[in-house]
This record gives sequence, structure tokens and C-alpha cells, in this order.
Amino acid sequence: MFCYQCQETAKGSGCTIAGVCGKKEDTAGLQDLLVFTLKGLAVVAEEAKKQNKLDPAIGLFICQSFFATITNANFDNARFVALIKASISKRDALKLAIGYSSDLDAVNWNGPEGDYAAKAAEVSVLSQPNEDVRSLRELLIYGLKGMAAYADHAAVLGFEKPEIYDFMISALATTTRDLSVDEMVAQVLKCGEVAVTTMALLDEANTTTYGNPEITTVNLGVRNNPGILISGHDLKDMEELLKQTEGSGVDVYTHSEMLPANYYPAFKKYDHFVGNYGNAWWLQDKEFTSFNGPILMTTNCITPVKEAYKDRIYTTGMAGWPGATHIADRPEGGVKDFSEIIAKAKTCAAPTEIETGTIVGGFAHAQVMALADKVVDAVKSGALKRFVVMAGCDGRQPGRNYFTEVAEALPNDTVILTAGCAKYRYNKLNLGDIGGIPRVLDAGQCNDSYSLAYIALQLKEVFGLEDINDLPISYDIAWYEQKAVVVLLALLALGVKHIRLGPTLPAFLSPNVAKVLVENFDIKPTGDVAGDVAAIMAGN
Repeated sequence: MFCYQCQETAKGSGCTIAGVCGKKEDTAGLQDLLVFTLKGLAVVAEEAKKQNKLDPAIGLFICQSFFATITNANFDNARFVALIKASISKRDALKLAIGYSSDLDAVNWNGPEGDYAAKAAEVSVLSQPNEDVRSLRELLIYGLKGMAAYADHAAVLGFEKPEIYDFMISALATTTRDLSVDEMVAQVLKCGEVAVTTMALLDEANTTTYGNPEITTVNLGVRNNPGILISGHDLKDMEELLKQTEGSGVDVYTHSEMLPANYYPAFKKYDHFVGNYGNAWWLQDKEFTSFNGPILMTTNCITPVKEAYKDRIYTTGMAGWPGATHIADRPEGGVKDFSEIIAKAKTCAAPTEIETGTIVGGFAHAQVMALADKVVDAVKSGALKRFVVMAGCDGRQPGRNYFTEVAEALPNDTVILTAGCAKYRYNKLNLGDIGGIPRVLDAGQCNDSYSLAYIALQLKEVFGLEDINDLPISYDIAWYEQKAVVVLLALLALGVKHIRLGPTLPAFLSPNVAKVLVENFDIKPTGDVAGDVAAIMAGN
């Protein structure tokens, strides 16, 4: 196998025996093969679009299939085999409908299941020998994977834009062609532009359906009732689980990236919605054990399942683990059936308390802009010198303590803007406030990163600035997986420069591609804490 799509890739270069994430060689091969068949589907879909014969559902299928290949989303080989077969079937049906013929292997391959391993090895990431071409193609593919996740979340809530699917199809098709470096870079930057559109659509979907997040104090303790722990990002699953557990005697707790569900007005009416349990995704083996009740994984961020809770972990959506019970998709016009999880919860002990107290969040763009006058006054008076965007992902590497240390070392006249599970490195620190403005403003999930861009753009207008880079905002971003990659591309598309990225730069950036990003956008790796904090405060 060879995989280098996440930050924790082995030795900072690539996983070749087994994934650091827990992915095995056969699963990695099936994921490579699925991406290959999706390329073939995209090539045919692009032509079908020209003939006005493209089924709109193809775009969503590509999104969902890509979503399954994101780091820590799905480890279930049977699900990947089913997606590969569906991809080939959809491609062949389109070929027949439009009379398409080509010598391109991705379009014509129909190998039997027994040939999957051999074909996967043939089409792996390293099948492209030119490291710069490989780097740009993979950067685009990983950006598309992140965009696919956001587009799927929006679609679940009934919000779709054909132009997003059209770009994904055309961009994926370009990875089968010999383009110039400039053309490939243009595709990558276009991915960032469309990512902004996709993130805005998801924001619209979430806030239209559940209201604008509001400042909320979230409980970290437990009650004596049995509980269900819901993790991942899917708010529709959250809604349906709360409705189905109402009056059952079973409490519901959020975990990791589901913490921001506590901020939405629509969920606050449920008395059995207790609060948040635990921390970032990578601590789940310990925290799932102590929770005692069933766990529902709605999206990515699942780690190898331990014996202590293997009989009470459930997956749904594009998440999967071999042997775990998978909750089927909702029928058209219907809801998912969580009765099995609820029945399981009733047989389990209440959660073991691992912490007490509260944390405050809910600072998405609507809430922050409601405080705009206070923020502007604080900046103009000098009480607030700088915003530091510390969004992104958390992870297992000891070097990620850097982000905790930066948060602690930043002067008291700075405010941290965050979204994503990176916040767990500092959201429980007592950093105080500036004239009533908390020094950590949590906008929500990584899915809510659009809020941080929106806030920056609005502040640019408020202060009458021409360039977003003239704002007193610095970017110190933690990344782990492909949604963080597309957020980075979105920031670049908005013209943001001088981003620090860590704890390491992506292994999939070849030296030449990294040089392009450094020269054009001044992207830099995180360094030592004291040096970085000094540079941040100096606006560098």
C-alpha cells in the first residue's frame, strides 16, 4: 500500500505497510480502486453533461463515495466493494445512454472482484511517476474529498447546487489527462473557489434548518440515566436521534466534532440532551470505554474499535467498521431507525463521569457579528490587538502540544477564533476575556469553518480595508485530514496569505509544489512557540 493523505502518515512520507489510522493494505487498495473507478465515471459524466443526459444523482454519488475514503471514515471492505460495483454500473449505464467509447482504462475497466487487489496496486498513488504531477493531482483529489464531505452534509438537509457537482466531475476528469503544471495549479485554486461556495451552502443548510448557533454554556458532567454518545458531524442524525429518544429515559451526549450541536437553538428544547462527553476523536478508545453506553458514529473520525465497546458501537452514513452494526440510510421522505441503539442503551449503565464543569461556545458568524460593535470598539481602543485563527484538526502526535502552548503564550489582548476539533487543545483553558469578549471564540465544527472566513470578510468591510491581509488576523492552522485540506484551499482562494500550517506540512506536497505555495501565498510550517507568537503579534 501507499497512502499519504493525512498529517500522521508514517515517517512524514507515506504509510506502506499499514495506515497509522488503522487502515490495512486491502482496505487502502479498495479505496484507491474506488477513486480510480470514480475517475472513469467522471470522464463519462462530463460527456453526458455536454449532451444534457447526466443524471443529477451522479454528482451526489461521487460525493458520498469520496466521503467514504476520507481518513478514519470507513474501514469496511464490503462497503467499498459495493461502491466500486455501483461506480462501474453507473458509468456503464451512462456510456450506453450517450454512445461513449474511449481507450482510457478508467472508463473501460470491468475487472472481476478477484482482480481487485492487482488492479488496486496498478492504479495506486505511486502509479504516477512524476512527483510534481502526482502531487498536484493528489492535492486536487484530497481537496475534492473534503468538498465532497461538506456537499454531502448539505444534501442530507436538502440543499444542493449543480455547479458544485459539475466542478467535482470536471476536476476529477482532469486527473486522467496530461495537463501543464499551470493548468493543474489552476484546477487546485478553482477547487478552493468552489469550496467557498460549498461551505457557504452547508452553512445555509445548517442555519436554515436548525437556527443560527448562539452563545451557549455546555455541560461536561453526566447524569444517572443510561446514555447514547453521538460523534461525527451529521446534524440530521443528531435531530432524529433526539426525537426518537425523547421520553425514553435515555440521555444523549455529544462527542468531539458533534459538540457544536449544543449551540443550535433547535436542539435546546430536548431536556434529555445533557451536554458533551470527552474530547477530540483520538481519545475515543478510553472515552468510549468509560461512557458505558452505545456510541453512534455518524461520519469520519472512527479509530480501530476496541474489545471493551465493540458490541455497542454503531455506524451510519458513509462511516463504517467491519463487524459494527450499520444503521441504514433513511428511506426517501422518512427517517433513520435508531430503535436498536436506544434498546441497547437501556441495557447499559450510566456514563462514568470523567470531568465536570462547563465550556462556552456558539460563536459562529451571526453571533460574532451581533457583537461587532463591541469587537470594533475593543480593536480601536487597543484592548484587542490581534485575532488568531487556530482552526482545524486535532491528532495524536505529541508535537500538537504546540497549539496548547501557543494559546497559553498569546498575550491577553488576543482572541482565538476556532472551528474543528483543534479547539480541544485549548478550549478548556481558563484564558479569560477582553471586556466581556471570551478569548476563545468557538465557531463550531470543521464544517463551520466558513464562519471564520465570513467573519474576516465582514471585519474587512467594517474597518474599510482593501485587502483581507491588512486585518489584525493571523492564521495558525492545525490540519489532519482532507476537510482541512479543502479549507486551506478555500482560504487561499479568498486571498489569505501568511498561513502557518502544522504540526507538519503535507507529505503529498512535492518540493516544487510546496515552493509554489510558499512563493505565492507565504505558507509556512509552524515553528517554535516563542518565535511564532512573536511573529504573529508582529503580523508576520
